[in-house]
Amino acid sequence: MSEIRETIVNITDKVETTDENLIVYSKPSQIKEVAKLLVMQGARFAHLTAIDFINQKNQIELNYFFSLIDDSMNVIVKIPLEASELSISSISEIIPAVIWSERECNDLFGINFEGHPDPRRLVLPDNWPQEVHPLRKNFSYNSKPPESKQPAPLKKPEEGKTVIPIGPFYPSLEEPAYFRLIVDGEEIADFDYRGFYVHRGIEKLAESVLNYQQIPFLAERICGICGFVHSCAYCQAVEKAAGIEIPLRAKFIRSLFLELERLHSHLLWVGLAAHIVGFDTLFMQAWRIREPVMYICEIITGNRKTYGINIVGGVTIDVHNQHLKDIDKVISQIEKEVRELREIILDDEVIQLRFKNVGVLKYDDAKKYCVCGPVARGSGINIDMRTNFPYAAYPMLNIRIPLNKSGDVWARTIVRLEEILISINIIRQILENIPEGPTSIKISRIEPWKEAVSYIEAPRGQLFHYVMTGPEGRPYRWSVRAPSYQNYQALSVMLKGASIADAPLIIGSIDPCFSCTERYEIVDLKTNSIKVYTAEELKNV
Repeated sequence: MSEIRETIVNITDKVETTDENLIVYSKPSQIKEVAKLLVMQGARFAHLTAIDFINQKNQIELNYFFSLIDDSMNVIVKIPLEASELSISSISEIIPAVIWSERECNDLFGINFEGHPDPRRLVLPDNWPQEVHPLRKNFSYNSKPPESKQPAPLKKPEEGKTVIPIGPFYPSLEEPAYFRLIVDGEEIADFDYRGFYVHRGIEKLAESVLNYQQIPFLAERICGICGFVHSCAYCQAVEKAAGIEIPLRAKFIRSLFLELERLHSHLLWVGLAAHIVGFDTLFMQAWRIREPVMYICEIITGNRKTYGINIVGGVTIDVHNQHLKDIDKVISQIEKEVRELREIILDDEVIQLRFKNVGVLKYDDAKKYCVCGPVARGSGINIDMRTNFPYAAYPMLNIRIPLNKSGDVWARTIVRLEEILISINIIRQILENIPEGPTSIKISRIEPWKEAVSYIEAPRGQLFHYVMTGPEGRPYRWSVRAPSYQNYQALSVMLKGASIADAPLIIGSIDPCFSCTERYEIVDLKTNSIKVYTAEELKNV
């Protein structure tokens, strides 16, 4: 950490150090030099977002977030852009993992990234006006701009290659998404992804009308499977920014539900992976094993999945002794059945033929795209926020991180199966060591202009939440980066050279989380023509 500080201070304007952050103030012209230095020092890109300060100082501030995994430290690079000159060099050639984040900042804030390899829209719909940027403070959360008539360009296939669309609705994917496979015969040569069709504007809503204690319930609805991780990450970010220390029992309860959520999420994935390759008996067994986890969560919180118990300052419920006994009974049964399920998968020759050497993501590519979770650990990258940036009760627990170096679908499957058993072990430690005491504390006024970064190891990987407190009883800026956001971008490597038949399995192997969509690309088989329908055209069908 000190080495980076000493080196970077020579090329930037100012450097500050807090408990777990190195904050670097830089000029736009210095960003490439700073990025190269951080990569050379082993910093891992986590997120890029912007903050609108046009009303205060006629600037939009870019914030680049990097993690120093070995030091459990963050590097935040802050670059002010004058409102009259919202342009900066892209660092995508240095850090390919930043490509989507730069596109998103262009969409939502109107920042131009010079030299970007793919400057098309990412988040905004095709009919959104070019000069309207919804995360600017002068855009009202409930306004509807006039529609534009210029659809975003699609990636064109080379001569002799064909486009095969997958989605937006596909039987083996649990949510809608749209992948355009560019194929040469049966082999995938390239691919294009289009998502965010029904972007819900959650960050905008939170920054506009919700208070600190309302946002956790909105945050849980970011993901349809693993919502508790988001409310935890948000609450932790506000608590860090405000200097709030929550009760120890609350930390254990949060960790307990984070691990229960990991159990049901991984079991859901095992079932879907089996379904993709036609092993529906295994699919039904995995989901049957998952059900008791949902039952016990409902008994304790009243909800099967979206628990609604996190608030800034702790949790709203307590876990009674009988609940702890019930959880122990449930996980003991699950452990027995998961071990049997694991043996079935390990011994099945058909599954091995479909999973091994398919969708390979090598260590160097995984590092380049900053993938996370089982996708990273399946490619040999030892990263897990529970140990790299310990939070909640995890500093007091023993956690083993499973790794596999083959980088294929099989590796990601083995890692998830191991993580189920590890989660059961973690839950047992929580049940044995959970302390007595209160579950929350009362929160007074939160001072504005404080900021913090919060990580959670979601079932899919590193979850990032950033909060800057505001003067009106709500965050001035709240930025979220889900793990799938990074993992999607590595699909360009995983899919290339693969068979068309393996595409759904490779896509499913990252455990993708999509937003809903209502648009289609229609291929007329007689004329070979392609038609993209707008939302208005679909209404009139």
